[in-house]
Amino acid sequence: MHRLLSTYILLLLSFYTSESNAGEVFYKNGIHYVETFDAFIDKRGSLKAADVVNAPFGKHSSNFGITQSTIWLRLRLTNQSLEDSLYIEVRNPLLEEITFYKYENGQIRSMVESGRKYAYSQRPFTATPNYICPVRIPNNQTITVFVRIRSNSPIHLPTYIGSLQHVSEQSFDDVLLVGLFFGIIAIMFFYNLFIFLTVKDKSYLYYIFYILFVGLAQLVLNGYAAKYFWPDSRWLSVNGFLLSGVFSGVATGVFAQNFLKTKFYSPALNRLINVMIGMYFFVLVLHFAGFKYLAFNLINIFATIGSSLIIYTAYKIVRLHYLPARYFLIAFSIFLLAVIIYVFRTADIVSYNTFTAYILEIGAAIQITLLSFALADKINVYMNERTQARLEALRISQENEKLIKEQNIVLKKEVKARTVALEKANEDLSGTLEQLKLAQAKLVDSEKMVSLGQLTAGLAHEINNPINFVTSNIRPLELDIHDIFDVLKQYESIDPAANIKPQLDKIDSFKKEIDVEYIAQEIKSLLSGIKEGANRTAEIVKNLKNFVRLDQSSLKSVNLNEGIESTLVLIRNSFPGNMRIEKNLGKLNLVECAPGKINQVFMNVITNAVQAIKAKSYNDNEIPTLTITTWQQGANVMVSIKDNGIGMSADVVKMVYEPFFTTKDVGEGTGLGMSIVKGIIDNHGGNLQIQSFEGVGTEFILTLPVTSMNQK
Repeated sequence: MHRLLSTYILLLLSFYTSESNAGEVFYKNGIHYVETFDAFIDKRGSLKAADVVNAPFGKHSSNFGITQSTIWLRLRLTNQSLEDSLYIEVRNPLLEEITFYKYENGQIRSMVESGRKYAYSQRPFTATPNYICPVRIPNNQTITVFVRIRSNSPIHLPTYIGSLQHVSEQSFDDVLLVGLFFGIIAIMFFYNLFIFLTVKDKSYLYYIFYILFVGLAQLVLNGYAAKYFWPDSRWLSVNGFLLSGVFSGVATGVFAQNFLKTKFYSPALNRLINVMIGMYFFVLVLHFAGFKYLAFNLINIFATIGSSLIIYTAYKIVRLHYLPARYFLIAFSIFLLAVIIYVFRTADIVSYNTFTAYILEIGAAIQITLLSFALADKINVYMNERTQARLEALRISQENEKLIKEQNIVLKKEVKARTVALEKANEDLSGTLEQLKLAQAKLVDSEKMVSLGQLTAGLAHEINNPINFVTSNIRPLELDIHDIFDVLKQYESIDPAANIKPQLDKIDSFKKEIDVEYIAQEIKSLLSGIKEGANRTAEIVKNLKNFVRLDQSSLKSVNLNEGIESTLVLIRNSFPGNMRIEKNLGKLNLVECAPGKINQVFMNVITNAVQAIKAKSYNDNEIPTLTITTWQQGANVMVSIKDNGIGMSADVVKMVYEPFFTTKDVGEGTGLGMSIVKGIIDNHGGNLQIQSFEGVGTEFILTLPVTSMNQK
């Protein structure tokens, strides 16, 4: 594969021809490679295009290294081909700013303005990550092109001139070469991902991230990350170069620590690798603090030092006879060589050519392939260790089998003795169980008596109010009737033989004295009050009947809204005076249930909600509120009973259905109320959910099917 790659590179180089002095190009055909330029270095970076037309340009190679100066190039192009348009391609996608100017007839104007400082989608030519400028030159004519470059990354300017067809063919060749590398990266990524999912070894997980970040770094270096991943992001276009270098360096350090087990084999070197990782993040801070030039130089230094440190660590661990470290050492040695060549190329020590341009890709591809072999060898080590462990386990198993046979004889005797003891204990437990059942029955009856007491107190209070209507109106009504009877007696005592008018005047005077008209209105009002009291008493009796449903012990189809209304009436006396009740009762289908038991559920839950409201201290802006909502949801009826009381903690919610668990003081409850509620809902095939937060309140959501299942 390496021979084919070298042959392909030499084939590409055979198309590059040069026939010019510095900055002067005579284009005939094919692809023209510009080896040297007329260059002017603006150290302050303040000159405009018009200022450099007559500047003192000098001969310079295409490699300017890393510099903070602004580079100006001057090209004199003479078109000796049949084409009327030529294309200038600068093959360095990491340049931060690059602008092409055309100087013609004493005037200079901008043709193409591009660079990494712009989002990729804003570039004039997006077909290739390289920077391309079209120049219209008629046959046998000459024009001058100025190029302005500024960048914190290495300013290498491999520049090619040719027709659109030749430039496109060369771009395709570059894509093919880069695609070969990323094909290797993708294969290794998915291959090792499959192995990780199979063997669950964390080393493969770290290696997958290592491949991912190294591959991403190469994508950024070649400009394809900006093209395919973030074409519209100017921020990533500017900062992606350094970010990818930092994260690939960090991933390398973390992977090396895990693979080489540096914590175990060499804690001191493990700490040094941690320092190296920390320095990468320090470079990141420098970059975003505005020291981009310094940050880029440091990251090159750390890449070299870090690679050397990791190789030295691998060497030390190989000497400790950790066999997988051998492959690791060879792989990173090759990659270190590639990094050194790349750094030397950046420092202009090694010349820029196709081989040095793709040296990191070549080194990374070889390294990643060898590391996969290293991980495979690591699996072999694991398999040998497991084989030894299994043999040792077999030996121990045989010894244990012998011990077990000896112990079985002793165990049989002990089991026999234990069996006798267990039978006796079982008899004792049976008696205890019977006693517990009796105690549980008494406690359930006690809970029912508590509920009955609450119901009786509420009923007495509710009936007392309408009875007061009647008793308080009887005495005034009796007095008013006596006055009416007195008027009637006076009419009966009229003597027809005497003068009637004085007698009638006397009666009228008496009627005015007792205010007959007021008495009539008062009698009507008193009778209305008595009627209201009687109606309310009848309504209470009706609600009591709906609540208890003593005549409906079997399953009946009922409207749950009626049960809720009846329950609220019967326990209303326990409500605090400032409590607000919000009822949102929807239209419900009839539910097949045991009405008395379901009403008992409503009473227990509402009573608990009222007690939670009473236990909370409300501020001036809060109103104690009990909210009851019902709605139909498919084949189920939903009931929500919500309060804004003291609420419950998560631990209390978990235990609320357990028998005998209560948060009330001693003597105030048996702890069976919610246990009984849960049993009733379960027997009806329903569900009960609790949502509660301390200091906020509690919501019980009851779900009952329209048709009950297995009700007991």
